[in-house]
Amino acid sequence: MSKEPASEATMSEELSAIPQFADEAEALAFWEKHDAINYMDWADVKNVVLPTKKTVTETIALALPVDIMDCIKREARLRNMPYRGLIEAWLQEKVDGLK
Repeated sequence: MSKEPASEATMSEELSAIPQFADEAEALAFWEKHDAINYMDWADVKNVVLPTKKTVTETIALALPVDIMDCIKREARLRNMPYRGLIEAWLQEKVDGLK
């Protein structure tokens, strides 16, 4: 016996109401355990293009000892990434730890 797809009216009648959340943590906990397909009418969903946030950067010149640069470049090769990207990632980790 094949199951016929539900009509739009039937599908919208089966939707559950999205509860009100006290905070973001409560919302995250809820959506980790529930599937949004049971709460939203996906027929009304529209594609949107969000603008990308441009990161403002500043170029610096930094003189480092050769042995430190050799170590950084070796680590970068092991991680299959550019050494400048590795330096930036390490600095970001350190700054995030300060917050």
